[in-house]
Amino acid sequence: MSWSKLKQQLEGFLSPALHGRVEYRAPGYRYLPDKSGICYISVDKKNILNMSDKTNPIRWYQTELEIKNDPDIRIPITRDDIEAVRAGTKGPVPEDRLIVMARSRKSTGHAKVLMSAQAALCKSNFNAQANKFLTTPIEESLESDDILMNVLALVDKRVGKKRILGMAQKMELKHPVVRYFYELRRGT
Repeated sequence: MSWSKLKQQLEGFLSPALHGRVEYRAPGYRYLPDKSGICYISVDKKNILNMSDKTNPIRWYQTELEIKNDPDIRIPITRDDIEAVRAGTKGPVPEDRLIVMARSRKSTGHAKVLMSAQAALCKSNFNAQANKFLTTPIEESLESDDILMNVLALVDKRVGKKRILGMAQKMELKHPVVRYFYELRRGT
């Protein structure tokens, strides 16, 4: 599908509150076929998401340790997580230590998922991902681990205000760029 048609379809799905604020832009490199996947998502004329550029105004993680130490990411610990740690330890362990161990295990797993999603975003072709988004049900796009699919779904008019407000806890575990678009949509 041509870029102009793809852009028109994506903008047709934009939430009415974001029309004129969110733009999809692709610089045209007529003689460089390897540049076809470059795309920017702009908010209020500012490039917010450039998939191959780490100098975005949104924080990009360089290591898993940065994710684990990010105060904006709150990992909820359930009783089942604590019991899994208890079962793996030999001997009595204080309850507060079990909570720390469970949080550490869960944050390590979460950090690996975020790092792989971030790496996949840098390697992906925007056009291919946008076409996939247009053919995928909106629920799958919202639940996906793919950052771009989450962003496109969050600015979609098929996702209502009530659903946006109900996603607050899930958004705490997402990449900062997904949280940015969530806050943008929540504020409209």
